[in-house]
Amino acid sequence: MLVLLPPSEGKAGDGAGAPVDLGGLSFPALGAAREAVLDELTALCAADEEKAREVLGLSEGLRGEVAKNARLRSAPARPAGALYTGVLYDALGLASLDAAARRRARASVVVFSGLWGALRITDRVPSYRCAAGVRLPGLGVLSAYWRAPMDEAMAEAADGQVVLDLRSSAYAAMWRPAGEVARRTVTVRVLQSRVVDGVEKRSVVSHFNKATKGRLLRDLLTAGALPRSAAALTGALRDLGYVVEAPGPGKLDVVVTEL
Repeated sequence: MLVLLPPSEGKAGDGAGAPVDLGGLSFPALGAAREAVLDELTALCAADEEKAREVLGLSEGLRGEVAKNARLRSAPARPAGALYTGVLYDALGLASLDAAARRRARASVVVFSGLWGALRITDRVPSYRCAAGVRLPGLGVLSAYWRAPMDEAMAEAADGQVVLDLRSSAYAAMWRPAGEVARRTVTVRVLQSRVVDGVEKRSVVSHFNKATKGRLLRDLLTAGALPRSAAALTGALRDLGYVVEAPGPGKLDVVVTEL
C-alpha cells in the first residue's frame, strides 16, 4: 500500500548535521524540478524580504520564515518524519511506533511538498515554508508546476499497489492518479456526525479530519494491515473500529463523533 500525506505548516526547528543532499532524496526523477524550485525560492527570499513574504502569504509574525528559506541549501536537515508537526502528525506519532510499524511507514508513506515534490519519511530536509498553492514568479503555481514530474515518479511508486490518499486538496492537485492507478486509489474524507434536535448532521471539520487521518494511519501501520484492494482497506478499517461508508468508487467516508 502507498499512503499519500500532505505536509504541515508546522515544522520542527533546524536539525543538526549536514544540509540537504538533493541527489540523495527519494524519487530521483524529481531532481531537476526540485533544483528549479529551490533555486527560485532561495533567490526570492534572499533578494527581497517584502516581496517574498507577499508571494509566500506570510504574516508579519512569520517574517523570520523568509530568512530561513534564503539559507535552505546550508541549513541543517532532519528526516521528514521528524520534521512535520501539527494535528495529523501528532496523531500519527511516527516516533512512538514500534519497530515493525516504523518499517511499514518507511516503505509505504509519501509526504507531498510544495518545495520537494514528494518525500519518504527518511529523507532529510531542512525546515522551510513553501506551500503547494504558492505562485513563484518564474515557475507559476507550484501545484500545477509539479504535475508533469510527479506523473512519472508517482506512477512508478504506485505500481501494483493500493493507494490510500489522505492529502488535502492543494496537495492532491500536484498529482492526480490516472488509468489503472486511479482504479486502485482510495480517497478518504472524514465527517463529524452530530445530532441536532434529534436529527443527525454531518460536516467536514478540519481538526477532526486531520486527527482522524493521522490516527487511522497509525492504527493500520500498528496492526500490520496493508490491504491490497479497496475492499480490503474498507474491511481493515472496520476491523479497527472505524465507521466507514463508501459513497462511490474510490471514495471512503470515515464517520466520527469525537476525537
